[in-house]
Amino acid sequence: MSESPSNSLTIAEAVNFLKRYGCDRDRQNNSSADYPLLRQALLLIIKESEWENLGVCADNPNQGLAAVKSYLAAIGYQDNFVAEIPEDLLDEPVYIKFNTQKMSCYLDSYTGDYRGVLVAIQGEDERVLGTYGHFPLDLFED
Repeated sequence: MSESPSNSLTIAEAVNFLKRYGCDRDRQNNSSADYPLLRQALLLIIKESEWENLGVCADNPNQGLAAVKSYLAAIGYQDNFVAEIPEDLLDEPVYIKFNTQKMSCYLDSYTGDYRGVLVAIQGEDERVLGTYGHFPLDLFED
C-alpha cells in the first residue's frame, strides 16, 4: 500500500492501515506525518458504516469535546449537541462516548493513561466492523 494520501485506498488497505492503531497495542503511532493517510482510511471505512460510536479519552472536558466536534464535522454530522460538564470535572481527565445513531453524548471521569479517540464502526458490512484507535485527538483539527 502506498502511503501517499493522493492515492485511493481500497477498503481492505484502509482496514489494515487502521489496525496499526489498535487499542491493544503498547504504543500508538501518532505521527502527524501519518495524519493525511489516517484521515483518508478512517473516512473511507466510516462511509461504509451505518453509524459510529466515538470514545474519547482526554485531559479535560474542553479538549475532549473539541475532539468530538472535529471528528463529527469530518464525518459529516452537525455538531449542535450540548454536553453538560459537571463542575467537579472541569479540569479533570474525562471519557466521552458519543453515539452518532442517537446523537447522544455521555461524559464521565477517566483515570486511564490513554489519550485519543476510539471509533467503533457499526452496521452490517463485516469488512469494516470493529473498533479502531486510539487516534489523535487533533486528527481533524484545522
